[in-house]
Amino acid sequence: MDAISQIESESQGILRAAVFAARIHAGHRRKGSAAEPYVNHVLEVAEILAAHGAPSAAIIAALLHDTVEDSDEDPEPCTLAQIEAAFGAEVAGLVAEVSDDKSLPKEVRKGLQVRHAPHASDAAKQLKLADKISNLRAIAASPPKGWDHARRLEYVGWAGRVAAGAKGANPALDALFEVTYRDAVQRLAAEGWPHG
Repeated sequence: MDAISQIESESQGILRAAVFAARIHAGHRRKGSAAEPYVNHVLEVAEILAAHGAPSAAIIAALLHDTVEDSDEDPEPCTLAQIEAAFGAEVAGLVAEVSDDKSLPKEVRKGLQVRHAPHASDAAKQLKLADKISNLRAIAASPPKGWDHARRLEYVGWAGRVAAGAKGANPALDALFEVTYRDAVQRLAAEGWPHG
């Protein structure tokens, strides 16, 4: 396969994944006060990866990374088997690697993310970092309804602990996480500072 054919093939795979994700997330909204369509998040994660030279499998997995988790209560939940049939074992493996087991309590899932991050594949580490970058941007700009300052601060700290184990696969992405993390901390510090 020549270079142009390979680029066309990768582009087609990425666009197929975007359409697949848009269908799965059609009724899903972000938790933030803006309640934006959920697909905006996965598009942002994929764009972050593409802009920082991540492999195409990671970009495709970014578009699909929440389809299984977030469709678990839908009339027809998405499965890893469907992702594998449509996008191959590598992509399905990456989605599995970064997905939480929703049958576990939230605090257990959060602890497992911190513990598993250092042992993830390079592609999964990059995907995890890009996901946390997107989430930190959202926490700062449009926090979930009902999330007080302390809960937002706790999330930022936890994201930093996950990222600590996910760094090392892509220095440019590591640097972007650091900038995003510092911005989120500074914004929350300014909001929490007593005025008057």
